Amino acid sequence: MKRWPYILLVLALSILSTTAIEIELNQEKENQQRCSGMYSRKSWGGAVDPYILAKFIKIKPEGDVDPIVSLVIFEWKDESLIGRTPEGDARKAEIICDEENVQAGLCKETDAGKFILAENATDTSKNTILTQAIHLKEPPAIKYRVIRTGYYCVSTYGYSADKYRAVIEFRNAYGELPAAQIAKLPFYGGLTIVYAVIGAFWAFLYVQNRHDILPVQNYITAIIIFLIVEQLMTWGFYDYQNRHGSNVGSKVLLVIVSILNAGRNSFSFFLLLIVCMGYGVVKPSLGKTMTYVRFLAIAHFAFGVIYAVASLSVTPDSAGPLVLLVILPLAATLTAFYVWTLNSLNLTMKDLLERKQSVKAMMYKKLWWCILGSIVVIFGFFFINSFTFAGRSDPDFVPEHWQTRWFILDGWLNLVYLFDIAYVAYLWRPTVNNRRFAMSDELAQDDEGFEITSFGGSLDEEARSPPELRNVDNSRDLSPIPPKPVSPPRKDQARDSLDGETIFAVGEDADKWSDDDEESVRNSGERKRLTGKDA
Repeated sequence: MKRWPYILLVLALSILSTTAIEIELNQEKENQQRCSGMYSRKSWGGAVDPYILAKFIKIKPEGDVDPIVSLVIFEWKDESLIGRTPEGDARKAEIICDEENVQAGLCKETDAGKFILAENATDTSKNTILTQAIHLKEPPAIKYRVIRTGYYCVSTYGYSADKYRAVIEFRNAYGELPAAQIAKLPFYGGLTIVYAVIGAFWAFLYVQNRHDILPVQNYITAIIIFLIVEQLMTWGFYDYQNRHGSNVGSKVLLVIVSILNAGRNSFSFFLLLIVCMGYGVVKPSLGKTMTYVRFLAIAHFAFGVIYAVASLSVTPDSAGPLVLLVILPLAATLTAFYVWTLNSLNLTMKDLLERKQSVKAMMYKKLWWCILGSIVVIFGFFFINSFTFAGRSDPDFVPEHWQTRWFILDGWLNLVYLFDIAYVAYLWRPTVNNRRFAMSDELAQDDEGFEITSFGGSLDEEARSPPELRNVDNSRDLSPIPPKPVSPPRKDQARDSLDGETIFAVGEDADKWSDDDEESVRNSGERKRLTGKDA
C-alpha cells in the first residue's frame, strides 16, 4: 500500500513530461525524406536559435563492414543545386557521389558517400546546404542552424547500408509547435480577446436592461460565455503544446477542445434554426419538427468532433485528399442547416408581412442577408480549397503555401462565425422595452382605407334604415327664451360617452350634479314667471 503514492507520482510525471515531436527516417522510399517549415528567430522570437537535429541509430555490423548513409539538409528553393548532369547525357542527374561519379569527374573522392552539389552551390544558394556521409558505427549528431525562414528538407540515402534509422527534430526558436501551426497561437488568443470585448458590451446592456430580458437573449448570453471559454481553451491547448510538446496532457486538451468546438457549432446552428422558425415569438411550439432539428444537431456535433480532431492534430503541410472524407459529412449537415434555416426564415418573414409586422420583418430581413452573405463566403472558400487540393501534385505547392494553409483549412471558418454571432447579438441586443416589443403586435393601420370604409359604411347604414325613420321630422318649435351661452368645458368636468356613460370623471361628482340641479330649478322658476306656463 505504501508504494501507491510513488506509483501515482511517477504516472503524473510521465503525463506532464515533455515529448518533442520526432520524425523518423529509414530506408523505405517514402520515409527517406521529410520537410517542414521553419521560422527564423527574428520572425517569432524565442529563447534559442532554430535548428534541425539529425540523430542516427548506432549499428554494430558483423566484421569490418562500415555501413554509410548519405545525408543532405537544404532549403527547398535550393533543391536545383543538388545533383549534376553528366556531359552528353541530360536525361538523368547524378545525386550520390560514388566511385562511378568520381571517375566521371562529378565529385571528388573525398566526398564519397555524400550528395553531389552543383559547382556554384555555395555561392548561389540562399541558405546553407549541408551534406555528409554518416558512418553508422559511430554516427555523430548533425545540427543544422536555421538562419532564414523557409521550407527545409532532410533527405537520406543508404549508400552502403541496407537498413538504417534516424530521428529528425525540427526545433523552432519559439517552442515545440510545428511552424505551420504557430500562427494559430496568436489567432485564437486574438479571438478570445474579441469575444471577451463582445461579452463586456453585452453584459453592460444586459445589466442595464436586466428587468426586460427576453429568453432568446439569455441563450445569446450563454453562447457568448461559452465562446469565451471555448476560445480560451483552444488557445491554452496550443500554448501548452508549444511549451511541453506532444504528450498525454496535450492529447487530453485536444479531446476537450474538440468537443467544445463541435458543441459550439452544433448548438449555435440549432438556436439559429429554431429562432428563424419563429419559436417562442411566432409559434409557441414546433411539435415533431423540434425532434428532427435535434437529430440534425446531434449528427452535426458528431461530424464536428471528427473535423476538430483532424484540424488540430493534422498539420496543414501533411493534409491530403483524405481530409475530404472528414470535410464532406460536416459540409452536408452544415448545408442542411443553412437550407432549412433560410427556408424557415422566409416563411417567418412572409407571416410577419402578412400580419403587417414591418419592424420585426425588417429584423429578420437583416438576418436573412447575414446568412446569405455567409453562404456566399463559405462556397467561395470551398472552391478555393478545391483548387488548393487540386494543385497538391505540384512539387512547389506545399513549400509555397505552408505558411497560409492553416487559414484556408481552419481560420476563415472562425472569422465567418465571429461575424455571424456578433451581428446576431447586435440585432437582438437588450434594449428598453424589448420584451413589450417582442410579445406585442403592431397595429395594422391604413388611414386612407379607414376613412373611405367608415364613410361608405355610414352611407350604407343610412340607405338600409326604414323609410319611416328617414322621413321623421326632427324639427321643433323655437323657445322664446334665448339659449343659454355654452361655456367651454372645464378640465375637471366629466364627459359623457355616446352610451351615456362617463369615460373619465375627476373630482367630486356629487357636488357637480347638485349644482346643476339647483341651476335647473332656478331656470324653471324664471321661465314660469315670464311665460306664465309650466316648464
